[in-house]
Amino acid sequence: MSRKASGLKAWALQRLTAIYIGLFSLYLLLVLLFAAPGGYIEWKAWLGGSLVSVAMLLYVLSVLMHAWIGVRDVLIDYIHPIAIRAALLGVVGLSLVAMGLWAAQALILVRLA
Repeated sequence: MSRKASGLKAWALQRLTAIYIGLFSLYLLLVLLFAAPGGYIEWKAWLGGSLVSVAMLLYVLSVLMHAWIGVRDVLIDYIHPIAIRAALLGVVGLSLVAMGLWAAQALILVRLA
């Protein structure tokens, strides 16, 4: 794959994740404004539902991918020493993976309990 095609793929993925993030954020806002669960049990039941938990997991993954593409592009454009750039990319990448695993664990535990 050429560099141009790789950039186009990242651009398209950034736009697709932005659309999903915007739509799901709007859905969450509407739920919180008009039909917010009242207590812990209701929240757990709402978040533990199949459709909501899968949509929430996709939301988290979209946010993490969106963040990775944006931060990666900024670091590549503005950090010129290769060693520093590689170290920062590694730290950001590991941090995003850790956040994704934590969110997945939380959603799985809600579904199991």
